[in-house]
Amino acid sequence: MHEEAMEHLARRDGVMARLIRQAGPCTLKPEPRRTPFQSLVQAVAHQQLNGTAAATILRRFRGLFPGRRFPSPAEVAAIDDDALRGAGLSRAKVAAIRDITAKVLSGEIPGSRVIRRMTDDEVVERLTAARGVGRWTAEMLLMFQLGRADVLPADDFGVRNGFRLAYGHEDLPRPRALQEFGERWRPHRTVASWYLWRAVDLAKAAR
Repeated sequence: MHEEAMEHLARRDGVMARLIRQAGPCTLKPEPRRTPFQSLVQAVAHQQLNGTAAATILRRFRGLFPGRRFPSPAEVAAIDDDALRGAGLSRAKVAAIRDITAKVLSGEIPGSRVIRRMTDDEVVERLTAARGVGRWTAEMLLMFQLGRADVLPADDFGVRNGFRLAYGHEDLPRPRALQEFGERWRPHRTVASWYLWRAVDLAKAAR
């Protein structure tokens, strides 16, 4: 699936070539069936929590809407704050979900069909207008939902730490420096980012 990207990265960057050999083929697989609304609500739920705690809160949240795999924006708009707080969402997260819901209903945050036609920069600009949605969240949606090929989340700690480990630096790179270095990976920076995450996994396994 990602053979062209792997060949490009290995050809342009010796360290990336070694990382590809060590980690094996890229298995990144986007989830296009998930709506932007679902992705953003789930991202807000995960903020500042470990995966287990976030999964518990999301399970309770979905439980507020029996019979639905995930509620629609209209259904979330109709439920009161006390119910959302009862699922374990903080006041700040409830406020963020309210704003996301309102912007989806107004069309300011586009649905799946429209968002697929937008450029990466347009997606980031539109999504980050919502409360609680930063650039990182928008970039994760680009990578893992829309399957965009050239995204480098330079603020992501895992990506920065993977770069530090793979390239033998003592300190984490600054986001701007990582962006500049990553120009050599275009137009396959998403797969490069995936391999930087794998660099962290490989380092942990080697301990």
